[in-house]
Amino acid sequence: MAFQIYEHLVVGQLQCNCYLVGDPETNQAVVIDPGDQPDDIMAAAEGHGLRLVAVVATHAHFDHILAADAIRKRTRVPFYLHADDMPLLEAMRTGSLKYLGRELRPPPEVDHWCRDGDEIVAGGARLGVIHTPGHSPGSVSLLAEGDAVFSGDTLFADSIGRTDLLGGDAERELASIRERLFPLGDLPVYPGHGPRTTIDREKVTNPIVGAFSYLWRP
Repeated sequence: MAFQIYEHLVVGQLQCNCYLVGDPETNQAVVIDPGDQPDDIMAAAEGHGLRLVAVVATHAHFDHILAADAIRKRTRVPFYLHADDMPLLEAMRTGSLKYLGRELRPPPEVDHWCRDGDEIVAGGARLGVIHTPGHSPGSVSLLAEGDAVFSGDTLFADSIGRTDLLGGDAERELASIRERLFPLGDLPVYPGHGPRTTIDREKVTNPIVGAFSYLWRP
């Protein structure tokens, strides 16, 4: 097996799901959505004996990137983000003031602006970048083909990411889910918040975007 989820941590005031994933043969790993608590994330990586090779955020909202800079500086690994979320990155400090009541340190430096179709590689594990805009312009989902998809705040169990924040677009988000995620087949879905789900479950039961979503529309 060339892919493993080593650790799932729930971090920060907004309870972001942070994942450590990678290749069990080489112990190379990627941090997905380092939302906060860099010491806890690093302790988990060290506890598994991992060699981190990348940090990636599914989008630039502050609750998914607060620990990114601390980790990249400690490990000297690159931080990946989609370029369409640059405006959100630049607005991170004012956004945190609104939701946390305080300003944060400057946003993390981005080493690689990822694009749709890129791959983030950790040994034999490959995470394919799928651009799934809507929750934010540069939202991405990460596909470990045949194993799982990490949907960020695009798709949740029984819900979808909110679209009333800077750069949000409800129609684009619905299209991203139906046209980019649903065709992937029945994979486990690991979202940015809340419990895991599956593609097939959300196709049917999700009240916003599933097969019977028309029943909930006004």
